[in-house]
Amino acid sequence: MITRVGLALALLLLMPHPAQADLKLCNRTSYILYAATAVANGGATQTQGWTRVAPGDCQVAIKDTPLHPGTLVYARSALAHSGPQRAWGGKNSACVRDGNFTLRQSAATTACTGPDSFAVPFAALDAKGRSDFTMTFDEQPALKSLTAAQLAGVKRLLKDNGYAIPAINGTPDKATGKALNAFRTRMKFAAGAGNDELFAALETQAQKITAPAGYTVCNDAKDELLVAMGEATPKGPSSRGWWRIPPSACARTITTALTGDAVWLLAQKTNGAIVAGGADKFCVTPQEFDIARRDDCATRGQVEAGFAKTATRGHAGYIAHINANGLAPPG
Repeated sequence: MITRVGLALALLLLMPHPAQADLKLCNRTSYILYAATAVANGGATQTQGWTRVAPGDCQVAIKDTPLHPGTLVYARSALAHSGPQRAWGGKNSACVRDGNFTLRQSAATTACTGPDSFAVPFAALDAKGRSDFTMTFDEQPALKSLTAAQLAGVKRLLKDNGYAIPAINGTPDKATGKALNAFRTRMKFAAGAGNDELFAALETQAQKITAPAGYTVCNDAKDELLVAMGEATPKGPSSRGWWRIPPSACARTITTALTGDAVWLLAQKTNGAIVAGGADKFCVTPQEFDIARRDDCATRGQVEAGFAKTATRGHAGYIAHINANGLAPPG
C-alpha cells in the first residue's frame, strides 16, 4: 500500500534499567513518523498504534511491559509530507487501522477483516532479552544525530508548506532561518512556544496543502465517521465501504495514484446521520461492501445512496476534509 524508498532501519541498544520495561522509539529522520507495534503471543497478535514521533524526538510505544520475543514494529511518514508516503518495516505482516487503534487477531487468520483494516509489513524486534529497549529509525543518507534530524525535519516541513528551502539536511542556513521566522510570525506563536508547538503547527498547515498519492479522507469533526467511496473504473462504476474514521484522524481510502477526474464520497455518523453526500447515486449496504454497478440497487438487496462528487481533476493525490458542516471546499 505504501511506496518504499530504500529507507534503512537501525537499532540502538541501551543498557537495561531495573526500574523500567519500556520500548522507546527515536526518530533520527527528517519526517514526522507514526509507529505501530504488534506483539505475537500464543495464538493471537495484538497490534496498536499510532505513536507520533517528531524528528529528533523519542516516544515510549510500550510502557512498563517486558518485551515479548514476538514484538514487531512498523512506522510510516505523516500525510503532511509531499511525495509518496515512506515506510519503515520488514517481512512480518500484521493488520492496522487509520486513527488510534488496538486490534487483536488470531494467528490462524491470514486476512484483515473490514475495509478499515489493512496489512502492512512489520519488522521483528530483537531485544536480546533486555526489558528496556530503544529503537531508532534512520533514513538514507543517515543524519548524524537527533539534533540534526530535528533541524532537517523543520526544513522538510517548511518546504512542504511552500517555503523555498535549498536542501534538507541538519546544517543551519539563512534561508531556513528566514522561512522559520516567517512561519512563526504567521502562526502568532506565544513567546514561550517550543518545538512541540512548532512541529504540530507545521504538520497541520502542511496537511492542508499536501496531497499524497491516492485518496485520503480526514475527519475534522467531533464524531466518528463511516465513509464509503464511489469510483468510475474501466469496468464500470463501483462503490466500497465502510471506513471507520475517528475524530482528528485520516484514512487512505484509495492507495494507488488517481487517474480520473472525479471520485465520489459518502460520510455518515455511526447513527446513520449523513454528514457528506450528494446527488450522484451508488449502491451501499449496512455492512461492509464492495459493489460493482450502481443501478438496480433494490432488486439486488442493496440501498441507493447519494454521494458527493469531488473533482480530482486528474491529480494523482487528493485529500477530502469533512467537518461538522459537511465536506469542506477543496484547498
